[in-house]
Amino acid sequence: VQLVESGGGLVQAGDSLRLSCAASGLTFTWYALGWFRQAPGKEREFVAAISTRGVRTSYADSVQGRFTISRDNAKNTVYLQMSRLKPEDTAVYVCAADLQYNTNYATSNQREYDNWGVGTQVTVSA
Repeated sequence: VQLVESGGGLVQAGDSLRLSCAASGLTFTWYALGWFRQAPGKEREFVAAISTRGVRTSYADSVQGRFTISRDNAKNTVYLQMSRLKPEDTAVYVCAADLQYNTNYATSNQREYDNWGVGTQVTVSA
């Protein structure tokens, strides 16, 4: 299983950015997907998750209303559209896959995710 993130970069506060995570080596539709982030000196934290068919999504309070997670099952790709970015959004963003038989389940619990990418850096300047 391989998860490869892309789309990170350096932006200014208030800007938008879209991250992508391309998956291979798995049956994509069997997996719920999540985005997590880790800032320097901090623990990794949940950002957003989406169920296998994209019906259910969940978000951290800190990004609710600013970030949108989506998936394209035909392209084996999950996206994170980020808008109104803030300096505190600066982190390495990592996608993860959770083998999930419940098609309406999208968890924030990191321990339930089986596979992880290496991440893409997002830096938001003030």
